Amino acid sequence: MKTAIIILAAGKGTRMNSKRQKILHEVGGKPMVRHLYEAAVGASAETPIFVIGPGETGVQETLGDKGIYVIQQERLGTGHATMMAESQLKGKVDQVVVTYADMPLLQADTIRTLIDKQRRSKAAIVMMSVMGEPESTFGRIVRSPWGNVTEICEVAEAKQRDNVTELLAIRELNAGVYCFDADFLWSNIHDLPLRKARSGHEYYLTDMVEFAVKQKRLVDAIVTEDADECLGAGTRAELVAVEHAFRKRAVRKAHDAGVTIIDPEQTYIDQGITIGRDTVIWPGTYLLGDTTIGEDCVIGPNTIVRSSVIGDRCKVVQSVLEYVMLPDDMEVAPFTHVLPQEETTWEPT
Repeated sequence: MKTAIIILAAGKGTRMNSKRQKILHEVGGKPMVRHLYEAAVGASAETPIFVIGPGETGVQETLGDKGIYVIQQERLGTGHATMMAESQLKGKVDQVVVTYADMPLLQADTIRTLIDKQRRSKAAIVMMSVMGEPESTFGRIVRSPWGNVTEICEVAEAKQRDNVTELLAIRELNAGVYCFDADFLWSNIHDLPLRKARSGHEYYLTDMVEFAVKQKRLVDAIVTEDADECLGAGTRAELVAVEHAFRKRAVRKAHDAGVTIIDPEQTYIDQGITIGRDTVIWPGTYLLGDTTIGEDCVIGPNTIVRSSVIGDRCKVVQSVLEYVMLPDDMEVAPFTHVLPQEETTWEPT
């Protein structure tokens, strides 16, 4: 079966108060949209499709020919944005995943879980959900007594119902990642109603759930084990929260690999960094770019390592290493700035 992934990337992100689209801002060492690209190619062999706004060239400039780009001339909601990819996909794939470009913590494994679940169950829709708190503004996942999803109830809609207290008490929330049966999606998406929204009127992709239920098709939801995957970054403050989540993820990965992080709150590790067992990372250390550190090293405090390879049993304290290879058993003298092909003060241990 073939699976296409549509990444909705047309939002301007006006709350970011930036000259750039929000999805081009860096978190975890790279632009948000690149994280989504990497998750997409890790989950499907098909080239991901990016739905972009008119006149927006930042995504193409960032990813080049790695994606397929379709333009949403009018910003009329998630349902309308998904329609823009129909001509690229209808009759060509069996499953369609739709997600947002401002969810940089979403992982390929999670997308694959949705794909596998839809493939096995033949559901019309399998979506990702997350457990949250009653004050959340996310739509509520309403399930039947048998466990299948019957509705996504938005907060504004819940407040207009008699059972508002019961609805808002639901802790399972819609995370905004969907895997559709492709035939079901394209057969129904043009029937979406135009709903009133803050910015005018929009077609909501969530209304596809109602179509599936009326057609007696299965709708299911899988609760993500990592709630951080659902974090979006629409403001500067949210960008900071996402960056913190990336740091926590990197620290967990390092701990699992047998690395000691003395103070995780004062350590910055980009995604994809490789650190060997029994290496100790001291506070004030920044491990950036495409960096690999060997075993039994001591890095920091107050050290920056950018896109470098450090061998085993090395010691780097209060120094900066950029784009270099450090042999095994080497010690970099404090306050040294090591650059490619530069004479440096390396002292054997």
